[in-house]
Amino acid sequence: MATLVLSVVGRALGGPIGAVLGAALGGVVDRDVLMRPKGVEGPRLASLHLQTSNYGTPLQKVFGTMRVGGCVIWSTDLIESRSKSSSGKGQPSVTRYSYAASFAVALSGRPIVGVGRIWADGNLLRGSGGDFKVSTGFRLHLGGEDQPVDPLIAAAEGVGFAPAHRGIAYAVFETLQLADYGNRIPSLTFEVIGDAAPVSVGAIAEALSEGSVAAADAVQPLAGFAAYGDSVGSVLDTLAQAGGAWFAPVGGTVAMRAGCASEREIANGETRSVGASSGKPHRAVAALESVPRQVTLSHYDLAREYQIGLQSVRRPGAGRREDRIELPAAIDAGTAKTLAHGILARGEAGRERRSVTLGWDALDVVPGACVTIAGVAGVWRVTGWSLEKMVLSLDCVRLAGGTLPVAASPGRVLAAPDVVTGTTVIEVFESLPFDDALLSAPRVTIVAGGTQPGWRRAALLYSLDDGARWTPLGSTAAPGSMGRLASLPGRGSSAIADQAQAFEVDLAYSAMTLESADPRALDAGANLALVGDELLQFSTATQIGARRWRLAGLWRGRRGTEAAMGGQAIGDRFVLIEAESALSLDLPLAALGADLRLLASGTGDVDGPVATRVMVRGTSVVPPSPVHLRWRESGAGDACVTWVRRSRNGWRWSDGIDVPQGEEREAYRVTLLWNDGRSQLTETHEPRVVVASGDRVGGVVLRVVQIGTQGESDGATITIPDGYG
Repeated sequence: MATLVLSVVGRALGGPIGAVLGAALGGVVDRDVLMRPKGVEGPRLASLHLQTSNYGTPLQKVFGTMRVGGCVIWSTDLIESRSKSSSGKGQPSVTRYSYAASFAVALSGRPIVGVGRIWADGNLLRGSGGDFKVSTGFRLHLGGEDQPVDPLIAAAEGVGFAPAHRGIAYAVFETLQLADYGNRIPSLTFEVIGDAAPVSVGAIAEALSEGSVAAADAVQPLAGFAAYGDSVGSVLDTLAQAGGAWFAPVGGTVAMRAGCASEREIANGETRSVGASSGKPHRAVAALESVPRQVTLSHYDLAREYQIGLQSVRRPGAGRREDRIELPAAIDAGTAKTLAHGILARGEAGRERRSVTLGWDALDVVPGACVTIAGVAGVWRVTGWSLEKMVLSLDCVRLAGGTLPVAASPGRVLAAPDVVTGTTVIEVFESLPFDDALLSAPRVTIVAGGTQPGWRRAALLYSLDDGARWTPLGSTAAPGSMGRLASLPGRGSSAIADQAQAFEVDLAYSAMTLESADPRALDAGANLALVGDELLQFSTATQIGARRWRLAGLWRGRRGTEAAMGGQAIGDRFVLIEAESALSLDLPLAALGADLRLLASGTGDVDGPVATRVMVRGTSVVPPSPVHLRWRESGAGDACVTWVRRSRNGWRWSDGIDVPQGEEREAYRVTLLWNDGRSQLTETHEPRVVVASGDRVGGVVLRVVQIGTQGESDGATITIPDGYG
């Protein structure tokens, strides 16, 4: 930069020759006086990934695509939420607390194109598909000079008091759930896209210097670079090292030069003017040990999610010196190794230096120029320039040839899992409890999952008054295995194991699986599934497609659902019932007969919450219908009808004698139904009734229900023919 300043001054004072003299004089002044004060450093590898919130922290300017930490520039206090739940009657309620926060993070001191992945404490918060793994509202401000104030910040700080941060790209997180991060704001890093494609070091230098440095031929591309440091000069030095470049005066400005193309040929210094110094050596070669034997270059590796990668190259021969170079740019392993080769090659070539003396007519050969020397092989860069008594002395260093691309491996990559979340799939139904509990109020079961493997949970709200009021229910249980019927199980019997029939289901995604179970596991409750409205168990699960499974070895009509056997249709629900994925919701008795509405909101539900509903019929609190209805003649034309009661608990029939009563009393309501529409109602306290001969005239249908503590069972029917037919 001193060269630039003095060159401009020289041109103003003395025309073209003055400009050349000014540029040469500028080379005498230590460039660091203007560009890099003592102790000032450019970007380091570790600094870019650290999230800060300190005043005065330099804000990086992102070029290409780069992973950076950002700086928290605004935040709210923690937002506390409470939810209360109970495990059932007689159990104490549990109050759970959750926390969230809203905050803004500055990402770049220049406009950007967008943001890709986001990491929180090293784990993906936002995947490459743009899906968030944790619930949050997210807005991105690209840093334009016309960007508006963020509405959340304006609402919190007041209109007129919230800055728009124009010229600064920043992200706003609204109500980020903090449960996964120890109830604190996590350390965030962002894949910031400053430009849509890789950017050359020359273009970056030109942008940072606001045009004071021309890009020239510094074309080394970088996939990403974050300009971060105490001065522009320190960053330019870093870029020059990355591109094997140097700075040279060109006209009235400074150019970032690279490569080895010669601009002109100069003489070999045979002519000296009278009075010029003599005895200066024309050629000097430094010892091999003066250059490193090994160069190790550290960088941000694209294949390692921008984690630090190392590439080393080693030359043969003498020497013990090893140089380690930090290049805080995003490049792949092959580019890093190629750059290390170039650094080593430039060091070896630079051992040879030449001094030539020329007449004053060669004043236009300025420091930084590339020349060939008559009779000497190679291309040389002018590094020193002096004029004494109209004799021009040039110091030159040999330039290395171009470096061919080198292949390299980034090593083993342990990337953070990027599993797509997908949208929520939820099923809610009422059935007898799966733990043989005797309920005094209705209970519904909620099973939820997602359309992709990354789905974890969804927040729940429910309403019993058609949406007039909504009650928070916390979050869903573990993801369940769910799908849709691709073929039907047909009709069957709940009394025997069905080894003949099978049916097929399409699960929600290909990574979801089912397992087979032996009879002992089935007896313990394994592989219980809701198929349409029927609960059944299956012993054999066979995968026959990416998402399709064939289920056989069926135990039908479990827990009193035999009435639903054969009533399924293609596309009906399939839900595997497991303890860890089934969430129970106990409702008041007043909910009987009401519609339960449910809203589920997961991180992937970008189109809004998923809604479902179920009628609370009391299935969970009434006994199953009686079974094994039989009739026999009892004399004089009368018919004796008997049946077997069932219970809400004791489904495993562990004692082999009788199932528990399960109700406060044993009682049945019996209805006789005739073809002419007449009916007759009676009540009994034992599982039998006598139909008189007169009531059998023309045949009669008998319907019996068990009266439970909380309501009546479904009815079971039997037809009794005319006793005189």
